[in-house]
Amino acid sequence: MGFTMHGFKVKEIRAEDTYPVRHSELRKGRPVEECKFVGDEIKTTIHIGGFYQNQLIAVATFLKQDHTDYDFQNAYQLRGMAVVQEYHKKGFGKILLTFAETLLLRKSIRCIWMNARISAVAFYKKLGYNTVGDVFEIPKIGAHYVMFKKLN
Repeated sequence: MGFTMHGFKVKEIRAEDTYPVRHSELRKGRPVEECKFVGDEIKTTIHIGGFYQNQLIAVATFLKQDHTDYDFQNAYQLRGMAVVQEYHKKGFGKILLTFAETLLLRKSIRCIWMNARISAVAFYKKLGYNTVGDVFEIPKIGAHYVMFKKLN
């Protein structure tokens, strides 16, 4: 399944395809090995890529995982969402996430949750995600909030 809008093509990709964008946008200056996340290779994990002019510029990973502290059941965790810096604020992240929500809803998934960087909270709120709990620190990465969205 894929989707194209305004020359931006979104489709499922392999875990290793996400690493260059994860590295440049989320782990800059750190070893590339840190771009491989626990759960990347699990069969139920979904990796989404967004291509503009045949170049991968956006990625997101969805890991089948309920949240132990909150009532997020039948849920997937969004991890490693990133858009290459020069393509920020052009709507590509919104298109990528909307595609993923539709894909997960078709698989009868009812909730997406994530540990969102403080700098990304406003973006996710515009797309209907809510914060829950207090801000917390992920070592070497920074301050985050748990965010979620019920799908229907």
